[in-house]
Amino acid sequence: MEKSTICAISTPAGQGGIAIIRVSGNEAFDICNRILAPPTPQGGLLEQPANTVRLRTVVAPPPGGLDDVLVSVFRSPHSFTGEDTVEITCHGSLYIQQEILKLLLENGCRLASPGEFTQRAFLNGKMDLSQAEAVADLIASSSAASHRLAMNQMRGGFSKELQQLRSQLLDFVSLIELELDFGEEDLEFADRTQLLELSGNIKTIIGRLVKSYSLGNAIKNGIPVAIVGETNVGKSTLLNHLLNEEKAIVSEIHGTTRDTIEDVVNINGISFRFIDTAGIRNTTDEIETLGIERTFQKIEQASIVLWMIDTTQFCEKIEELADKIISKTENKQLIIVFNKIDKISPEEQTVLEEEFLPHIPAKRIYLSAKYKKNTDILEQALLEAANLPDFSENDVIVTNMRHYEALSNALEAIERVGKGLQEGISGDFISQDIRECMHYLGEITGDISTDEVLGNIFSKFCIGK
Repeated sequence: MEKSTICAISTPAGQGGIAIIRVSGNEAFDICNRILAPPTPQGGLLEQPANTVRLRTVVAPPPGGLDDVLVSVFRSPHSFTGEDTVEITCHGSLYIQQEILKLLLENGCRLASPGEFTQRAFLNGKMDLSQAEAVADLIASSSAASHRLAMNQMRGGFSKELQQLRSQLLDFVSLIELELDFGEEDLEFADRTQLLELSGNIKTIIGRLVKSYSLGNAIKNGIPVAIVGETNVGKSTLLNHLLNEEKAIVSEIHGTTRDTIEDVVNINGISFRFIDTAGIRNTTDEIETLGIERTFQKIEQASIVLWMIDTTQFCEKIEELADKIISKTENKQLIIVFNKIDKISPEEQTVLEEEFLPHIPAKRIYLSAKYKKNTDILEQALLEAANLPDFSENDVIVTNMRHYEALSNALEAIERVGKGLQEGISGDFISQDIRECMHYLGEITGDISTDEVLGNIFSKFCIGK
């Protein structure tokens, strides 16, 4: 690993109350000493006790110094990166931030690349690769559920389960390969019945982790909800209300929404990714037709479908539209939303409730998106449709596509092991499949990694973390 000393602004870009500039590396204390006013009676950073904060002044051309700052000292190996680390907390002026950064660069630092602080923590053994990736997930978490999953993974819940699996596999393969070493004596060190039972248990655990990805992905990225229906039924109005901003253009002109519009909304700690789609109608407009095709694509991708119907324009062609929509919602949660109830009488609403497609097993919501009437009922229906199972902080749920792919490959390998044991194939083939399973599990934690994989992972981090 490169041993240069790196620095970066770790707080979000822009002006705020304070800003934090992080410095990490072998020369962190020396470089920071050069930009600070002469040491206090207690000494410079080299004499400052670890895990303490002191008030210092940054030296710069303006009389009296650039800024009074708080300097935190973390000594190797007891720091986030495992290296000597200094964090300078200054006032949030953009000018002050850039001047301190400039002084650090002039005195021997270089700018950190995206994720380099966390990458150094991984390379210095402070965390494994799955924990490092959880740092990015924690920063990006936008709901209570995604935060809980990221915290569990960052604290090593996922890693512990994988380490136990690899330990069992290592014992497994050791017995098989010991037999190969004494092949001429025809000795059997590994009880095939016990090995078959063990491979079955490992297969069950890995299979559970693979299946958990669909839930983890929904929690992390938001449960996809497609809002569909004819033109001018209020889809964009509803989306704007849910987002609490004018995200979609609302107009009485048919075909205003020609492409899908997506955004995420947090409802009671669960993220929903709403997709406003082009209104479905017969049209000769080529671009609008493409938008309608995308509408049906989004229905297939969604977990929940909100079919919006204008109660004032209810007619026979709704029956035709029902066939198109319902055929696409198999194994999905369908909610029929009757909009603009402010324009119909209670008697007319009763007719809709009793006569409209009674054979469709879908929840029905009656609301006014324009006047925000009964939208709270819709939100409750969405929470019920999401049907997320309860999980504790200790439950291991996969949220990362890279982990999912590695686990899927590991599952295939352990399935071959079980099949080989049942069929009595040679131990060297079984050993190879066991080692392949261990390899894929090791890819997740970083026990087996390449510079290309590491570069791809940490390039997605923000600078300063």
